[in-house]
This record gives sequence, C-alpha cells and structure tokens, in this order.
Amino acid sequence: MRILLELMFFLFLFGYVNALCPMAMKMLAARGPNNSSLSDAYANAHPPDKRAATIPFDPATQYVSTTGDYEFVPPGEGDLRGPCPGLNAMANHGYIPHNGVATIQQFITGTYQVFGMGFDLALFLSLYGTLMDGSAITGSFSIGGTPPLGVGSIIPQNGLTGSHNNYEGDASPTRGDLYQYGDNYRVQLSQFQQLYDLDPTRSNYTLPLLTDFRRTRFSQSIANNRYFCNVPFGVVAGPATYLFTFHFMANHSAEYPQGLLDGEMLKSFFSITGPDENLTYIEGNERIPKNWYKIGYEYGIVDFEVDAVSMNLANPQFLSLGCNTGTVNTFTAINVTDLTSGVYSAQTLLEGNNLACFILQLVVMVLPTPVGVLAGFISQLLDTVNPILKQFTCPQLLEINESVLEQFPGWLGPGA
Repeated sequence: MRILLELMFFLFLFGYVNALCPMAMKMLAARGPNNSSLSDAYANAHPPDKRAATIPFDPATQYVSTTGDYEFVPPGEGDLRGPCPGLNAMANHGYIPHNGVATIQQFITGTYQVFGMGFDLALFLSLYGTLMDGSAITGSFSIGGTPPLGVGSIIPQNGLTGSHNNYEGDASPTRGDLYQYGDNYRVQLSQFQQLYDLDPTRSNYTLPLLTDFRRTRFSQSIANNRYFCNVPFGVVAGPATYLFTFHFMANHSAEYPQGLLDGEMLKSFFSITGPDENLTYIEGNERIPKNWYKIGYEYGIVDFEVDAVSMNLANPQFLSLGCNTGTVNTFTAINVTDLTSGVYSAQTLLEGNNLACFILQLVVMVLPTPVGVLAGFISQLLDTVNPILKQFTCPQLLEINESVLEQFPGWLGPGA
C-alpha cells in the first residue's frame, strides 16, 4: 500500500511541478540576474529605514480588499483554524476556502493576494505543508486539525495543528509550546501581552523589537517547558514566525513603504479585541485590517534566507540545536558534526553560504519516511524554482542522523 501511495503521489507531484515550474522560471527570470552570494546579500542588506527609498509603493496593486467577496466571516461549525494567524485570516476573508482546507495552488494564490509572498516561497511552503501534514493524494492540507474524510482529503491528514517539530515549533511569539500548554494553536494571552507591551506607544513593532522578543521567548521556553526542543526544523520555523509577523502584517504606504506595524494591526491579525487594560482573545477570528496594503515586492525564498541568516548569525543561541532533557533549564545542545555525519561542524556552518545551504537542506532531510524517497526530487525542485541557489557551493548533506535526537523526550514526545 505504501508503494502504491508513493507512486500516486509522485505522479501527482510530477504533473503539478511540470505545470508550475515554467511559470516560476518566467517570474524569476523577470527579476533579472543576481550573481552575488547569499553571504554578500545579507552582509550588504540595508536596515529598513535606509531600504525604504528602494521599496516601491503602488496603492492600486498593494491594496487588499476586505469587502464584498472578501468580507470577514467568522468560522462556523466544522471550519478549521490553527496556529498560523495569517492563514486563519485568509480563510476568514475568503482568500482560501472558508473551511480551512486548501490546495497548493489556492495557498500560492492567496498568500500572494494578501501578503505579497513570492511564488517560490509560497510553492515551497505549500508543497512542504502538503508533504508533512496534508494529503498527497489531493495536494491539500488543513490550516487547523484533521478535516472530516471527504473534505479536501481522501485519507486523514494531521493539518498544521498536528505539525509539531516539522512545520511549527516551540518558542512561537503568541502560540504556546505544545508540551507546555497542551496545544500549539491557541494564542496564549500572556505571551501576546508581552509582545504588545514591547512598544508602550503601540505605534511601531519593528523587526529589532520582534527579534528581541524571539530571544525572550527562546529563554522562556528553556526555563518553563521541560520538553522544549530547538530541533533542526526550528532553524527554519523559528525566524519565519517573527519575520513573517513584520513583513506580512505591517501596513505599507508611501510614507512607510517598508511597512509599519502598530498595536491595532497586531490585535486584528491575532484575533485580540478590547482596550489595553482588558485584552480578550477570540479563537479563530483573525482579521485583515481595513485600509490595509501588502508589501510592495514579492518576498521570496532569497529574501527570507537573507533575513533568517542575518537574524541567526546575530543571535547564535538560535543556532543551538538541542532540547531540555525532561526538566526545565536542562537545555543540552547536540553536536552539529554528529547530526550531519561530519558534513558540517559548528565552525564550518558559519562559513560562506553554508548556513543558507543547511537551512534548505534540513527542510528536505526531515521529510517523513513515507515520502522520503522523493527527497532528492524535492531538492531538485527547490533548485529549479530558485536558480540563484544553484550558484551556491553546498556541502552534500544526504541525511540527518536523527539518532542523536532520540535522547530527548521533546523530540519523541512525552511517554515515548
């Protein structure tokens, strides 16, 4: 049965990629050649205030409608919502199906319409979500829990709510660690309050502020969650939640083309209502703010890699792979050399483009066994949709030695 399902999935994916890759190549080619390495890119990246002059603003193309077909409609019985506030808001406004189960193409289209996410990054995330937590047969996944059979699925799928340690992870800005609170998809109001209080004026939650909060949350997870894990995929998921909060939730304008994220926008996207002294969380009611404009350029894989590498290099603790050992404040790092069977070390990981290579390779390496035979194909897909990555000279990481993670109860799950 496994072989049959894998064959069916391969045939589906082969056809799907053949249809989409020519589109991706045209879109990427239109951006022009880029011969600089990623290390050059993040070394030369301008801070947001200096970058503003080069970021376009076009109100006609950046405006995101919240009326008519895109009027806010709260989730009803049977509608699925999960740990990603942006996807929840998209479902509530009809940019993806209201039931919370969408296809790869619907995710790609919706994330571009609402957030300006680049085709390559949207394809990457949608494909990965389908592989890890969705239905390979229908090419869809749930933004929440497992949908009823027959709703966007032929066989059961985990959905993003069931994606701990493969699509979402610990130390989220507003969601709790799975083994600390018992779920990973509801906003923990105490965490939102901490985020909200970072700017007492509620006027502009900048990327440096969010990075500071990521450091705080990382330390809090070590101190409060005995099963905390910063496992390989955390190197990817960790910066994404904070970077996406800034780039995709900020409102863009001629005055602030790089984006301005204030307290009301945060509350809207995180389903928080009420005055400052009495904030209330309404589960699943995330909204796109009114009179809201998305980012002025396609934020794609290279943009994310530049930001993620820069954030991680400036904060080495985020690169400390490991877990607590069953009690709080027992974080034990794993040896990168052992994890990668000698392909990388803690020193070589920081050389050249190695960290960028490692991040992308990890995503492929942590694929579950049922689709593991397709890991090489997916790696080729990433190279196809992002030709810039072909310029990298990456060490050949063929597998992750997961046995070094089996000492941690947070990796296997409590009681395993």
